[in-house]
Amino acid sequence: MATADTVSSDAPRRVKIAGMDCGSCAATIENSIRQLPGVNHAHVSFTTEILEVGGNVSLSRIEDRLSELGYRIADEAQAAAVKLDRHGLGGFAGFLWDQPPLRRVLLVAAVTLVGLPALFNAPAFAGVGALDWLFGAGVVTAGTPVFIKGLRALVYGRRVTIDLLMAVACAGALAIGATGEAITVILLFILGEALEAYSAERARDSVRSLMTLQPQEATVLRGHADESHTDHGGECDGHADHGDHHHDHGHDHQLTVPIEQVNVGERVLVRPAQRIPVDGEIIEGISSVNEAPVTGESVPAAKRPGDLVMAGTVNGEAALQVRVTRPATDGTIARIARLVQEAQAQRSPAERFIDRFARWYTPAVVMIAVLVTVVPVAFFGQPLLDTADGTRGWLYRGLALLIIACPCALVISIPVTVVSGLTRLAQLGVLVKGGAQLDRLADIRTIAFDKTGTLTYGKPQVTTVMGTDCAHAASSEKECDDCDDLVAAAASVERLSEHPVAHAILSAAGKRGLAHRWPTARHVQAHPGRGVSGELKDGSSIAVGNADMFAEQIRTASAPGLGAVNDGETVMYVAQNNRLVGYIGVQDEARRDTQATLAELGSFDPPVRRVMLTGDNPVAAQRVADRIGNIDELRAGLLPDEKLNAIEQLSHTGATAMVGDGINDAPALARADVGIAMGGGGTAQAMETADVVLMRDDLAQVPAALRIARKSRRIIKENIVLSLALKLAFLGLAIPGLATLWMAVLADVGATLLVTLNGMRLLREA
Repeated sequence: MATADTVSSDAPRRVKIAGMDCGSCAATIENSIRQLPGVNHAHVSFTTEILEVGGNVSLSRIEDRLSELGYRIADEAQAAAVKLDRHGLGGFAGFLWDQPPLRRVLLVAAVTLVGLPALFNAPAFAGVGALDWLFGAGVVTAGTPVFIKGLRALVYGRRVTIDLLMAVACAGALAIGATGEAITVILLFILGEALEAYSAERARDSVRSLMTLQPQEATVLRGHADESHTDHGGECDGHADHGDHHHDHGHDHQLTVPIEQVNVGERVLVRPAQRIPVDGEIIEGISSVNEAPVTGESVPAAKRPGDLVMAGTVNGEAALQVRVTRPATDGTIARIARLVQEAQAQRSPAERFIDRFARWYTPAVVMIAVLVTVVPVAFFGQPLLDTADGTRGWLYRGLALLIIACPCALVISIPVTVVSGLTRLAQLGVLVKGGAQLDRLADIRTIAFDKTGTLTYGKPQVTTVMGTDCAHAASSEKECDDCDDLVAAAASVERLSEHPVAHAILSAAGKRGLAHRWPTARHVQAHPGRGVSGELKDGSSIAVGNADMFAEQIRTASAPGLGAVNDGETVMYVAQNNRLVGYIGVQDEARRDTQATLAELGSFDPPVRRVMLTGDNPVAAQRVADRIGNIDELRAGLLPDEKLNAIEQLSHTGATAMVGDGINDAPALARADVGIAMGGGGTAQAMETADVVLMRDDLAQVPAALRIARKSRRIIKENIVLSLALKLAFLGLAIPGLATLWMAVLADVGATLLVTLNGMRLLREA
C-alpha cells in the first residue's frame, strides 16, 4: 500500500523543478525518473518547469534523484512571485548576478580580461605560459559545475548531454594547449545557457501575469452571527464606508481575509477601481466593470444587481456588493491558469518528433566525431595534433564536432514557439488546450458554425416598432410617443410571461425608459400558440399575439404599415379594446462581428469554407444566412445527432472546426478536428467540452486564432530549418578544419538565441 508521500498510479504527482536552464535538462530528468522502480510514466515540461510522475514511488525518492542530477523541487509560491526586469540588458545582468554559479562566471571573465595585459610577457612556469595557467584556472573555476552536471546526467540519467560534451571538449583543448579557446568555449557556453534560461523565464513570466490577476485578499461583510462560526483571523477594515450601502448593514463588519478563506455565499465589498477578488453575483450597486484582463474585451460592461462578475476584472465608478458563487480555487482565473499550464505541458506532434530525433542525433554526431578523430590518424597517417604549419589536427576537429553535436537550438525551437502562441492567445481571450490543438488549428480548412447563440445572439430583440398612427418608417431606432405607448402597453401584459418574445418586449421597454408606464396588467390570460391578453389599469383591454390571433382584424385593417414586415422577423400584433394599434417585430439578430468574421475567413489563403448548421427550419435559416452573407453552405433542420453526422461528412473533405455554445453542441464539438466553444466569460461547460474556448463570445477571435496557429507553424518550420542548417554548415566546416572551437560554440549559442527570439515574436502578434 502506498505511503502518504507515495505517488499512486491513479493520482500522478506534479512538482515544480528548479535549476533547469535548457531543453535537454528536461529530457535528462525525464529519462532518469523513468528508471526509478515503480514509475509508470514521467513527463517534464521545460517551459512550465513541471514534472509529472505516475506510479508507486515516494516523493522523497523523486527528490533524491533530482538532487543526484543537480536539481531540486521548487517552492511554487516563491516561483510565482518571481518578477523580471523587462528592460533589456539590465534585466539580463541582474538575472546573472542573482545566481551564485553565474556570478562566479562573471568574476572569472572579469579577472581573465583584467589579467590579459599583465600576463602577455610574464615568464613561463614549469614550461607553461602564465596566460595558459590563467586560462586553465578559469576553465576549472567556471566549468566545474558544468562538468559535474554532465557526469551526473551520464551516471544517473544515462544520457550524453551537452554539458558532458563541453567537459570533453574543454579537457581536450587544455590537453593540446589550446587554453585560450578552452576558456572562450566554456564562457560562451555558460553565457549562452544563461541567455536561454533568461529567455525561457521571460516566456514563463508572461504566463504568470495571467495568474496574478486575482487579488490575494478580499473585503468580506460578516455580521456577528457569521463571526461566531466563521472566524478566519481577518482584520477589520477601519476605513470602511457603510454609507455606500443601500440598506442597513450596521451590524456588518468588514473583514480583510485571504481569498482562500472566503466561502461560497458570503458577501464581498468591492470599492471603485478595485480588482474583483472572486467570481460572484452582484447583489447591490450599479457600475461598469472592465473585463479586459480576463476576456480581452476593451469596452467596460455595465453591471447591475443579478449580473455575474469574474475574479480579476476591475470595478469601475461605484462600490459593489458581490455574493460569492465559486471558491477562489475554482474561480475563472484559477481555471484559466490551470488550463494554460496544462496546455503548455502538452507536447505538439512536432515536439514529439524532435524529441525522438534528438535521441539519435546527439549519439550519431558523437560517433562521427570519434570516427573523424580516429580514422584519418589510424588509417591514413594524418596528424592527431595541430602541425607547425598551422594545419588543424584531427583531434581538434573531433572536439569541434562534439560541440556541434549539441541539439539545444533544435530542442528549444518548438516548445518556445508553442508556448508563445498559447500565451498570446490566452492574452487575447482565446484558451487553446494544448500544443496538439494549436497544431490542428493550423490545418483547419472548413469551419461549421451553429446559428443560434453563435452567429446570432441567441435571444430575440425588438427590431421594429410600428403604430397604426405613426408616420415614420418602421424601425426600432425611430422613437415617438405613439411607439412608446405601443411598447408600454405590450410590456404590461407580457410582464408575467417567460416566453423569449416577452423578454424581448420587456427589454425594449426598459431601454426606452418606460418602467413608469407599464404596470402589470390585470386578469392576464394566455392563449397557447397565439398570444396573451389582459386588462390595463384604466380598464381598457389589451392583447398581444401573432397573425393567427388577429387574422380577421389584419385582413380588414386599413391602417398603413401593418403588412410591411421585414424578412425573418417574428411579428406580434397589439390590439387595444379589440382595435389593432400596431405591431412589434422581434428578431434574433446576428452578432455585430459575424459578417466581418466570415468575410475575413474567406480572405485566407487558402480560403476557409464557412458552413452554417442549425436546427431551425430551412426558410428561417436561409433568411438569416442571406442577411449575414458569406455563408458557403447551409444545413438546416438538424437534430443534434444530424449535426454530428454533418461534421463527420465535412471532415472527409479536410480538417474541420465546429463553433458552438459548448453545451447542446457537445457531440459535434467533440467530433470535429477542433471544437471551438463560445465561452461566455469562461463557463465550466465550455471549458470542459471544447479544444478552444472564446472567453468573450467574440467571433472575431476565430480568424485571430487561425492566424496565430498558422504563424506558429511557419515559425516552427523556420526554427527547425535554421537549427539544422547551422549544424550542417559547421559540420561541413569542422571536418576540413575550418571551424574553431569558439566559433562552434558561438554558432550553437547564436542558433539557440535566434530560434528563441523568433518563437517569442508570437507574444506580440495582434
